[in-house]
Amino acid sequence: MTQTQHPLASEARPEIGLIIVGDEILSGKRADKHMPKMIELLSARGLSLDWADYVGDSPERITRTLERAFASNSLVFSCGGIGATPDDHTRQCAGKALGVDIVLHPQADALIRERMQDTAKEQGLVYEPQHPDNVHRLNMGVFPVGARIIPNPYNKIPGFTCHGKGGGAVHFVPGFPVMAWPMMAWVLDTHYTHLFQSQAWLEKSIIIYGSMEATLTPLMETLEREHAGVKVFSLPSVDHPEHGRHIELGVKGAPEKVAQAYLAMLDGLKAFGLKFGPELVR
Repeated sequence: MTQTQHPLASEARPEIGLIIVGDEILSGKRADKHMPKMIELLSARGLSLDWADYVGDSPERITRTLERAFASNSLVFSCGGIGATPDDHTRQCAGKALGVDIVLHPQADALIRERMQDTAKEQGLVYEPQHPDNVHRLNMGVFPVGARIIPNPYNKIPGFTCHGKGGGAVHFVPGFPVMAWPMMAWVLDTHYTHLFQSQAWLEKSIIIYGSMEATLTPLMETLEREHAGVKVFSLPSVDHPEHGRHIELGVKGAPEKVAQAYLAMLDGLKAFGLKFGPELVR
């Protein structure tokens, strides 16, 4: 099989995180689609997702989550809660997490007004800038002081980026996938091309029957200790439609390192007298 593109472990690359905001996700009213898409966007650029947080519409929890993100040295995307309805708290919480005021961003002001004019024209109406509804819509451009704009190709109403004192950068986009996904791609392609990886990443594993993870743990620890740069993984399953109860044991990393570690893994497995299934390469 062909080798896939994947990031090689590097201390120079910041951790990449994702924050999903919204009670509707935690209640099950809506299923999160952002994390699979984020993984796809990152993988296409040779990167990977390191962590994800899900948080409801509690201002206190959102603020604490953002404080951790800003204090880290992470590249973070936050999806949802940046609208102007009473249950949208993310913009305000970002300001609190940073300890700064939130103000109407001049570029966001112009973009939102442009959007309102476009909408009025489409509906055959006269644009009334002082209409209460239009004045309220400007709240969607109220961001923490120092924020930078993330353009929205769908309806022009922007997202924003803020940087924390700890080095963490959080990129805030709407919860709507049709808006959020191209905005996340734009952030990656505009600000982070220096992180993109083009080196091949390989995973090799084997299906094992009749064993427990605890039995295999010493071998896994030895492999990681003796093969620097290689990650060992164990994926147990109890009801797989083809293999039933089994463990997929494997190694992943740079192809040349994986080749050596995989042979060492197979050699180490001989002592257990186990039954093996197919080998897998990704």
